[in-house]
Amino acid sequence: MDNVRVLRDLTSIITENNYALIHCHTPVAGVLTRLAARTARKTGTKVVYTAHGFHFYKGAPFLNWLLFYPVEKTASKWTDCLITINREDYEIALRQCFKSHRIAYVPGVGVDLSRFSPVDACIVSRLRAEYGYSDDDFLLLYAAELNRNKHQDLLIKSVARIVEKVPAVRLLLAGRGPLVNQYRRLAVELNVSNHVEFLGYRNDMHRIVPMCDVIVASSYREGLGLFVAEGMACAKPIIATKNRGHSELVCHGQNGFLVELDDYVSFSEYVQLLYREPNLRVAMGKKSYELVERFSLSRVYPEMTSLYKAVLNQR
Repeated sequence: MDNVRVLRDLTSIITENNYALIHCHTPVAGVLTRLAARTARKTGTKVVYTAHGFHFYKGAPFLNWLLFYPVEKTASKWTDCLITINREDYEIALRQCFKSHRIAYVPGVGVDLSRFSPVDACIVSRLRAEYGYSDDDFLLLYAAELNRNKHQDLLIKSVARIVEKVPAVRLLLAGRGPLVNQYRRLAVELNVSNHVEFLGYRNDMHRIVPMCDVIVASSYREGLGLFVAEGMACAKPIIATKNRGHSELVCHGQNGFLVELDDYVSFSEYVQLLYREPNLRVAMGKKSYELVERFSLSRVYPEMTSLYKAVLNQR
């Protein structure tokens, strides 16, 4: 009933305001907005939808394809421009003949390189002291909702496997979510509660990311991975699970490492490798900084501006 009310309200708002262009995001909101705008499109309103990662991806459960694929394909008929943020989704939309007037690939929403950038060693030391860490701590950082998809248990298991060899390791988990208490218990059970810190919701990630040694990411599914890109902008090496979003950002062996979704053994081995070889961390961090430019706001903004103009001008 809530979605019915939302659909009614959206239709009324769109009709009253006679928008030239509407840009919608997220699966449910995207479908409802496109439904609500069907009549407005007949009188010239253009509708853009950004898919932040289709739920029917390569290797996804059959149920995902059964439920989400027909909905997205149907909704594509009411879309003037479908934007995907990774190549796999772009290729799926083309291959499956989605009916959008235009299908475009834009690499994410853009990383603000003026906000996330490398800092020198003295600033790292100052930030660590401010947040209560020493220069000797080996800091791993992941910022994401604590839920099943983000799969932070893999990171906790990885820390448990290496803590004897790397006693200085600290895993910082920023974010809130339904599994926070479960993950706290897991850290206690694995005897690493002193090495895993739950930071909660943060609005100071631009200060936390630069002080860390390695950016880690463990999600099963990712449209792109803005947090990973922000870590790259701070010249950090990345260790991440292998999925379509992370694979857009991480070149295995160049700016970091990709591991299979549940392979905490390999994950822990790469952590140890980067701990032992600081020169490798620096080299991979430099490569991250080189690669992130194409995901920057300065690259994405002109692409979006060009797309908006093209959509508004299409008949």
